[in-house]
Parts: sequence; structure tokens; C-alpha cells
Amino acid sequence: MKQTDQILALAEQQRVLRAADLRDRGYSPQLLLKLHQVGRLQRVARGLYSLPDAEITELQTAMEVSQRVPKAVLCLLSALQFHQIGTQMPHEMWIALPAGTQSPALDYPPLRIARLKGAAYSEGIETVTLHGVPIRVYTVAKTVTDCFKFRQKIGLDVALEALKDAWRARKITTADISHFAKINRVDKVMQPYLEAMVA
Repeated sequence: MKQTDQILALAEQQRVLRAADLRDRGYSPQLLLKLHQVGRLQRVARGLYSLPDAEITELQTAMEVSQRVPKAVLCLLSALQFHQIGTQMPHEMWIALPAGTQSPALDYPPLRIARLKGAAYSEGIETVTLHGVPIRVYTVAKTVTDCFKFRQKIGLDVALEALKDAWRARKITTADISHFAKINRVDKVMQPYLEAMVA
């Protein structure tokens, strides 16, 4: 199998290719440019290539952000979408970063950044590995309480929908919600909604 065919097969398997993917396999990253120039690959963003007919999904976008921004944790609307909760279809990738971290310089995808401190950033992170890429995302319970913490940015209706949907799908427990609500300092805000839901 020629190098070109192997690279195109890799593009089909991974959906998105970077120079590092080629270097890891002993190929010259220049081959990406050559394949792009002859129309075999399309440039999705700076340094990102895919097959011309490839559809870039949210998961592939999450994989790319995870590779390029190691401290990023999918949060809020992107975490809801990842966990298949609610009806939100965000146009941007929502990520959490520790307070004081420099904003990543990414051309694509557009990012919305939540800056979190201490346990509000570090607690409730789960790592899901897709195609060998670890994606860090907040658990369902942490995501729901984050929605209440950031209700001014995303809307109380989104937070309530997330709470109801996650509860109906049995993806959360009152103990988990209480734990993360205390960390996010929204336990008093959430209490009446939780009481109404479990009644």
C-alpha cells in the first residue's frame, strides 16, 4: 500500500488528520499539503485535514479540541450534547479551563470558555477515549449543576431542561446533584427545583 493510500485510509478512520498524526506513523507532514493541493484532502482549519466528503461531527470536534487544549474539559452545552441531555445544539464548543489559564489560539472550532477555580474545575471530570483520543468531559451531575451556576449565560430554561431530562433518564441521583451543587455554590438555588422534581 502506497503512503498516499495509507494516509487516505487513516483520514477515513480518524476523520480529521493533523501533522502529528503523520509524524507518529513516520510520514512527512508535507504529504497533507500535497494531498490537499491535488484535491484528495480538504483543509478544515489551520493544520486540520479531512476527506473532501467527510462530515465533521461534534465528537470529532471534541477530539480535536481535546488534543490541542489538554486542560480543556467539555462543559455546559457541549457536555449536555455529549451526554445526550436536553435539546441544545451549540454553535460553539463550550470548555472549562482553570482560572488564570491563557485562552487557546484556535481558528476552529469557535470556543466559549468557562473559567473555574479549585474543585469547581477539578471535580467531576470523566475521561472518555474515542479513536485513541482522551476527551475530558464533566459528569452529568456536574454538568447539570454547572448549568445552574452559569444560568445567566445559558438561561434558566436550559438548566431546568437539563435537570428534568437527566432525572427522567436516571443519569443523576439527588446525592450526586447535592455534592456538585455545594461545590458550585448553587445548592440553595437548586433546592426548590430538586424538591419539586422528587416530590
